[in-house]
Amino acid sequence: MKAAVLYSAVPSTGSASQKPSYADARPLVVQELARPEPRAGELGVAITYSSLCHSDLSVVDGSRVRPLPMALGHEAVGRVVSVGGGVSDVSVGDHVVLVFVPSCGDCRACRSGRPALCHQAAEVNGSGDLLHGEALLRTPAGERINHHLGVSAFADYAVVARESVVVIDDDVPDTVAAMFGCAVLTGMGAVLNTAAVTAGQSVAVFGLGAVGLSAVMAASLAEAGSVIAIDPNSGKHQLALDCGATAVGTPEDAAGLIAEAAGDGVDVAVEAVGSAGVIAACLGHVTRGGAVVSVGLPHPSAELTVPALQFAGAGKRLLGSYMGDAVPGRDIPLYLGYWREGRLPVELLHTDTRPLTEINEGLDALASGQVVRRLFTA
Repeated sequence: MKAAVLYSAVPSTGSASQKPSYADARPLVVQELARPEPRAGELGVAITYSSLCHSDLSVVDGSRVRPLPMALGHEAVGRVVSVGGGVSDVSVGDHVVLVFVPSCGDCRACRSGRPALCHQAAEVNGSGDLLHGEALLRTPAGERINHHLGVSAFADYAVVARESVVVIDDDVPDTVAAMFGCAVLTGMGAVLNTAAVTAGQSVAVFGLGAVGLSAVMAASLAEAGSVIAIDPNSGKHQLALDCGATAVGTPEDAAGLIAEAAGDGVDVAVEAVGSAGVIAACLGHVTRGGAVVSVGLPHPSAELTVPALQFAGAGKRLLGSYMGDAVPGRDIPLYLGYWREGRLPVELLHTDTRPLTEINEGLDALASGQVVRRLFTA
């Protein structure tokens, strides 16, 4: 099998002039590995397309600390090619979307209907193992290679837990399906599950990557009265309008656009940047009783300082949303139904497709905001 492996992180200094060129540093090494077979409870999947997400980039730059070496990639689509013992509801040839939280079904979070917060999945995702056993991948010298979020999708093949896949219909194009396991699930879920936006409410989305744009689509789908899309990269503004935004602008424009559309603040603000500063700003942009949904992943050292009186005094809420509070087996088919009806133009998120050998160049393109979702094929 072929996979892209990260052996050491390439920290970013934060200075625009000193940010690393991943194309030069080449932190991801595309190499041949021995192909493992699935164990009990697992599947072998031939990866058709994988897509590059900021969560992958945050591992490469060290802001999300993971055990290395690690075969990266967590958003993909493929076909089942082998089935381990004890799996009876998935068959060879099934079309599957991979999801990055393989919920156990039995922990406190799973029993309460919140599988995205599965305790066992959090443990094995953090250690680089799989839900049903330790990591299977090895370097040519026999050194362990950790799995990324139970998926390791920058590859032509992956062994994953049965719980890491959702079977979908054959008619869904792979270039569309590839984005449902993370971007669509997270952005849509933040609006429809976490915030439970209803018709006529006002919504502002800060950060127009694939997750933020999916949140824009979800707000439009929910018939929000106003959908304000904010990003410093004006090159994304027309795309946000195409996704259903009613107004677009830069962070400097946000206060004026929100005042024009919603008076003293929006009902819901979605933070899809991964910035403590933006979370704080969002609390100032919601009305009394409004909610801020934090979707982005700030650096682990980032701290949030806000006026405490905003909560009890103004009834504002700050809601965390991991994987959009999704139930993947329920939500992915539901969202695909919206796509079939023409109400969810996910294909707009697909910037282009490149060979896996260009994955490091893809990191540069994502970091600079040139792409929304670049797909890769091995």
